[in-house]
Amino acid sequence: MEAAEAAAERETLLALQLALPEEQFQAFKYLLEGQIPLSRLRPATRPALCSLLLQHFPGRALRTAGVLLRQLSRHDLVQRFQLPGAEDLPGPGGPEREPPQATMGPSGEQRVLKERDLLQVAQKLGREWQEVGIQCLGLERSRLEQIREDNPNNVVMQIFEMLREWLRREKRHATAPHLHACLAGANVDPEVLAFLQSIGGT
Repeated sequence: MEAAEAAAERETLLALQLALPEEQFQAFKYLLEGQIPLSRLRPATRPALCSLLLQHFPGRALRTAGVLLRQLSRHDLVQRFQLPGAEDLPGPGGPEREPPQATMGPSGEQRVLKERDLLQVAQKLGREWQEVGIQCLGLERSRLEQIREDNPNNVVMQIFEMLREWLRREKRHATAPHLHACLAGANVDPEVLAFLQSIGGT
């Protein structure tokens, strides 16, 4: 019986990963850094990643996958494959957004953006990201070129690394309202600004 359950678990893991576009699959892997050795994680194909998840999260691989899919805003996949926690999500007709996050820190200040927030911005920002980085975020062109070389063929991860660079520089000022103000004058997808408003109360 256990063998059958393990086979079903692996089959579900593979199916949900095949449902991810390449850029989201790479982002899915990125979120596992620190939990799975990079030497095995980075070259992993979708079937290989299924094996890694089953090895490193015995008995809770599907739960772990569900948490990562939520961070990628793929609630539709959590529901489609009935992963643990699917019952807590709104129905297909409801909004595919997690409950509003607390935007204030304990002292009443705006909270600093988290990496999961930056990843959602990166997925919406578009291919003109280098112009945005130079004009709006004040980053050096040479640093942006280095980011592009470090993450070939993956625009989302290039943008994510650019935003992380901005976050490191701004430190406690790297809030949603601040990033919204930086991007407001740029030619960016309105969804980016709407997302920042939704988490920052701007």
